[in-house]
Amino acid sequence: MAPRIRRLPRPRTLRARLTFGLVVLLAVGCAAVGVAAVLELDGFLTGRIDQQLQQAGPGFPESLEHGTTTPAKPSDHDGDERGDTRRQAAGTFGARLLGGTVTHAAMVPSESRPGFDVTLTGADRAALAALPVGRGGHTVRLSDLGEYRLAAWPGRDGDVLVTGLPMAPVRAAVHRLELVAGIVSALALAVAGVAGALWVRWSLRPLTRVAETAARVSELPLASGEVTLPPRAPRADPRSEVGRVGAAFNRMLHHVEDALTKRHASEERLRGFAADASHELRTPVATVRGHAELALLHPGPVPPEVTRALERIAAESARMGEMVDEMLLLARLDAGRPLDRHPVDLTRLVLDAVTDARAAGPEHRWTLELAEEPVTVTGDAHRLQQVLANLLANARAHTPAGTKVTVSLGLECDREADPESAATAVLRVHDDGPGVPEEVQPGVFERFTRADRRRTDSFGGAGAGLGLSIVAAVTEAHGGGVGLDSRPGSTAFTVRLPAGGVQGLSSGSRRARKPGPA
Repeated sequence: MAPRIRRLPRPRTLRARLTFGLVVLLAVGCAAVGVAAVLELDGFLTGRIDQQLQQAGPGFPESLEHGTTTPAKPSDHDGDERGDTRRQAAGTFGARLLGGTVTHAAMVPSESRPGFDVTLTGADRAALAALPVGRGGHTVRLSDLGEYRLAAWPGRDGDVLVTGLPMAPVRAAVHRLELVAGIVSALALAVAGVAGALWVRWSLRPLTRVAETAARVSELPLASGEVTLPPRAPRADPRSEVGRVGAAFNRMLHHVEDALTKRHASEERLRGFAADASHELRTPVATVRGHAELALLHPGPVPPEVTRALERIAAESARMGEMVDEMLLLARLDAGRPLDRHPVDLTRLVLDAVTDARAAGPEHRWTLELAEEPVTVTGDAHRLQQVLANLLANARAHTPAGTKVTVSLGLECDREADPESAATAVLRVHDDGPGVPEEVQPGVFERFTRADRRRTDSFGGAGAGLGLSIVAAVTEAHGGGVGLDSRPGSTAFTVRLPAGGVQGLSSGSRRARKPGPA
């Protein structure tokens, strides 16, 4: 397999992106300036070489036809005895071509190359033969001499005379400029990167404060209750983009705070109304129920229709009384009224609740799975008894006859993961009924949530939809929680409460028991 190419990490924060963009733009600018300077210098120096070629003309290659190309000594540059350089600069190249063939070739001696002789390869000879005559200078690389600027002139004998000057000084000057430009650009980029990062950080300080304020707001519990928002983001110059963002954010926080304050006031009014209405309705409902029951005890003859009406009045009055009590309880829990805090034997409460449920629903099959040791929690015994009664009533009301309902109670404690963790009492009510519809499950613990009315009525249940809300509210008031796991053929409500006063912890030691008399 071909090795995967790792991509360079991309800057994620706005500060890093701005700094990176600034450095990239500066790098592009420095590169453009450097390239332009190098090209301009190269062109300028090459033009000077061309001027020198025009001034030199074909004098040196003309001398090659009449004299020898080997001087007596390296200092004999003027060619008095063995070579005629025609006073050309050291390193000047000359060649004579006749019929496209190089007949003579030599170079003016220099300190680095004292001899006249030049070795030309076939490629060098072909390049010399291909030079256009009388059309200015052309750069050619000769294998023995390196890069030269060559120009060709027509001779008097039908030959071609070539004169060339070395390009080494030009290349040295260009390379030096490239080195200097590279060093200066690198230093400029480093300084600009540091200074740009500091400048961007200073410029984005108001935006950073806005982000910090937004982070603090996101950590606040805004679902319910009174909410106090953190201080507003500091003001910045309103003419800048960052200043406008901060001002808009502060206005948004002001609107959110007003909305939350109005919502809290509305919730408080609603709780007060529910509590007052529930409290005031208790007496009239009890009175109606009492009069209906008293009328049913009348010794005289009563028409059957009247008897049936009185029975319905008594039944609905009792149902309304339970609903009023439940609404009053929820209102008190919402108001945060403290519950009693005493050790409660949860095992005894489960036994009593299952015994009552068996008496109320003999057509169901009731089983128990309890820990070997009693499970004790700290809380309000009356409210916990209500939690158990509501869960068992829910299982009885929403499942057909013959359904198996299993109530299990035990302790859980992960000592291996956390030796200091406290034990948790786990109460689970499981049934093999038809299950809770999927569309109802998300809001099953909300108030006045009810399943399909036809399904409920077919099993004889007609609750007000407050039972599971009370279960959730009471459980949360005890520092615990409740969950639902339901599918056709298996529904389980699980209540978890902090255990207190544990006499023994045996998470795996359970035994099945059938409820007997309390």
